[in-house]
Amino acid sequence: MSRCLTDHLAIGLTTLPGETPLCVAYSGGPDSTALLHGLAHLPQARARGLRALHVDHQLHPDSAQWAQHCARVCSQLDVPLETIRVQIAHGRGEGLEAAARHARRAAFAQSLQPGEWLTLAHHRDDQIETVLLKLLRGAGPLGLAGMRERRPFASGALWRPLLALPRAVLREYAIARDLACIEDPSNKNMRLSRNFLRAEILPRLSQHWPQTGQSILHAAALCRAAAEHLDAQASAALDALRIAGGDMLDAPGWSSLPDALRALVLERWLHRQGLPAPTLTQSAELQRQVAHAKPDHLSRVAWPGAEVRLWRGALHAMRPLSPMPTDWQASWTGAPLALPNGCGVLEIVARQSDRVLTQPPLDSSLCVRLRQGGERIKPAGDRCTRELRDLFQRAGIPPWLRDRIPLIFRGGELLAVADLWTSEAGRAFFDAQDVKLHWVR
Repeated sequence: MSRCLTDHLAIGLTTLPGETPLCVAYSGGPDSTALLHGLAHLPQARARGLRALHVDHQLHPDSAQWAQHCARVCSQLDVPLETIRVQIAHGRGEGLEAAARHARRAAFAQSLQPGEWLTLAHHRDDQIETVLLKLLRGAGPLGLAGMRERRPFASGALWRPLLALPRAVLREYAIARDLACIEDPSNKNMRLSRNFLRAEILPRLSQHWPQTGQSILHAAALCRAAAEHLDAQASAALDALRIAGGDMLDAPGWSSLPDALRALVLERWLHRQGLPAPTLTQSAELQRQVAHAKPDHLSRVAWPGAEVRLWRGALHAMRPLSPMPTDWQASWTGAPLALPNGCGVLEIVARQSDRVLTQPPLDSSLCVRLRQGGERIKPAGDRCTRELRDLFQRAGIPPWLRDRIPLIFRGGELLAVADLWTSEAGRAFFDAQDVKLHWVR
């Protein structure tokens, strides 16, 4: 039966595109050892530049020895090995399992070469456990679909060639060839959700329902089909609802979507901006605020790593904004100036070429500060002096950005509001030096 593993891998390799290079995620445990050994004995895998990657989580006193073990095995197999040591930061409200998983995936993404496929040893039993864990966490169709055999990842892709094989096939392969494997003692820690599910729950379910595993996998396949259909609809809905190149989302339109699409569209929109998705509670609160919003209503729903603000019928997503220092100011002669709390960079560029001038290009020093209230400016070409509040409202600048816009003064006179408005005196000052302002938001 152990021959089944190499046959399965050989068939899988024939389905890969072109000369896709392969990198095996190698922990040293029985599953990844069987995978690496099986691929190393297939010439068609070596022809793809087979290599291995080991992540040392530094969570166990023996982790350095485990890394050395992996190096010895790879040396014996004549497979190049890269070892990455990571620091696990789990003080962000997530458990140790999740923190280790995030650190490991970051290491994988960092190491993967363009076009390379990271090959993982997940098998049929892992898939069953994953689907059941997702169910217990309240996942929808996409989560209940389980792990995909292939999907884009970092600069390459993930490949799980063993999802159709049970754990027993991999263990039999390792035993038959007397492969040296690491047995991580954390696998016996019943406080970890997957271990408890594997050792306590699934065996008891199988006693009462012998077809438990097959039934779970069948349900996952149905969920995959449903998820792919919903995903296509969510993509089309998002394209229809995006405003201003995708930075904003039509709030009433989003709120009126069917329940099955609303959360998917929100998550997809956030992920495209590199932001995490909200919980069900936060998504429901956002839906409630949109449904009851008045025309000029301003509201905010936040969660770790992101916040969404509702204003003038549009949703705006961003990383959490820090309070602004009202007394901040800086003397400025035109070199790129970093503004506080992520407000961007203020630059001077050549008027003709838009080339950023890194050396102080101005013949006198200006003062840059943030809005304190009551500032006024007469924009060049305008007959009236106007309060910044009125200019911001007319220009549709969201309230939470107004106190983050740099103001440029000379001798107490407001010359410019970032690169948005410039007074006649400001225009004359910058024109005389053949430069203009540029605010990198």
